[in-house]
Amino acid sequence: MTTLTSGTDTLTRDALAVLQPGFAGTTAPDWLLRRLGEGLASVALFGRNIHTAEQVAALTAQVRAERGDVLVAIDEEGGDVTRLEVRTGSSFPGNHALGAVDDTGLTRAVAAELGRRLAAAGVDFDWAPSADVNADPDNPVIGVRSFGADPALVARHTAAYVTGLQSAGVAACTKHFPGHGDTAVDSHHAVPRIDADLPLLTERDLVPFRAAIAAGTRAIMSAHILAPALDPDRPGTLSPRVLTDLLRGELGYDGLIVTDGIEMRAISGTYGLEHGTVLAIAAGADAICVGGGLCDEDTVGRLRDALVTAVRTGELPEERLADAAERVRALARWTTAARAAGPATAPDEEVGLRAARRALRTTGAPFTPLTEPPYVAQLTPAPNIAVGDETPWGVAAELFGLLPGTETGSFTGPDAGAEVLRAAGPRRIVAVVRDEHRHPWMAAALTTLLAARPDTVVVEMGIPQAPPRGALHLAAHGAARVCGRAAAEVIAGV
Repeated sequence: MTTLTSGTDTLTRDALAVLQPGFAGTTAPDWLLRRLGEGLASVALFGRNIHTAEQVAALTAQVRAERGDVLVAIDEEGGDVTRLEVRTGSSFPGNHALGAVDDTGLTRAVAAELGRRLAAAGVDFDWAPSADVNADPDNPVIGVRSFGADPALVARHTAAYVTGLQSAGVAACTKHFPGHGDTAVDSHHAVPRIDADLPLLTERDLVPFRAAIAAGTRAIMSAHILAPALDPDRPGTLSPRVLTDLLRGELGYDGLIVTDGIEMRAISGTYGLEHGTVLAIAAGADAICVGGGLCDEDTVGRLRDALVTAVRTGELPEERLADAAERVRALARWTTAARAAGPATAPDEEVGLRAARRALRTTGAPFTPLTEPPYVAQLTPAPNIAVGDETPWGVAAELFGLLPGTETGSFTGPDAGAEVLRAAGPRRIVAVVRDEHRHPWMAAALTTLLAARPDTVVVEMGIPQAPPRGALHLAAHGAARVCGRAAAEVIAGV
């Protein structure tokens, strides 16, 4: 391991320690390795950094050869939001599927196996689970990332997920505090506002976070949301009332607080990247997530310098920055010890598929499974930034494996229904949708298809909020690869 640079002053080392930056490429760039020597204590992996599990293991080994106690973070929720399996789709269903099953033992087992695979790849800090209560079914960014709309259900599964993930030696980061479920705006684009009163926030949104804290979550991620009942002026990430008074004080949380991506427009577009970073640390955050969009050396230098300057000008107390840096290092000590101890459970390679099968809900009977290859029409909405557009989804690939010759196409817009009918010809149609209730064009396309072809099979891979229709309606509660597999098995009668 390279000896840390002795010439870097304590203030600069602390400023680097609170940053959790991303980078480009599938190997660590020289600038990142150099910053690790200067005090950087974390790195973040995104889909662009991942090709295979073996490559990730080599990458993390390269990073740890420079600094053995570095935190390697990833945004791996399983389900729709996967980085480890960004090119294939996840081997694990997401939270909404696990909530639909409502077996906390299963949720714990899924999280433990996910954690085991992350640990095997050298990742020890996961920005998951989402503890958001999906109170608004039209939520554009949470949706199937939530266990559900019932606070008690979300709380028990959040606790189970935290316990399972950390049993594998991977630190859980419960998000997005104080709760992103009742929002109609994506904080990647603007500042969402939640106008619920304090009793409702307490009885709904905060319940899962209390459960996560009781379960020992090692980290909590802040949300860039404005909740006037908590702070009428600043979003949670920048609010001392939310992070220090509520999370630290009232809820008694003593672990690491990390921000959601600081370059998201809710912060960078309102307060600026550097000023937002300073305000977040001053408010009580301990680590700054950056790199989902900005992943270059200049960004790290700018944020480091902003923190150092803020301390020297008196805008940020030096002891606050030192406390934040020490919390990062404390988590690194925990993950280092956990990594040495190894996972607490044996591998369970099939737990994700078993969970996806149990989550599947079917409507429409009797149904005769298909024996001839169908035409799979994927009615594709615009992806949100958290999910991204790199990861394949749907049932076509899985159906092709079961019914060779299956054809597929992607459709969107007001003429989608007619376009599907032309493309499908005489083949049986399997229409795959994602949040039909949120997209009028999608609902209209289904109406067109079912009027012309009432034997159409419908697979809903988002929130099953719209009434089920079709000769067979399958609600997969998510768009992970294993959710597609479970649906394909029913369609093909496997």
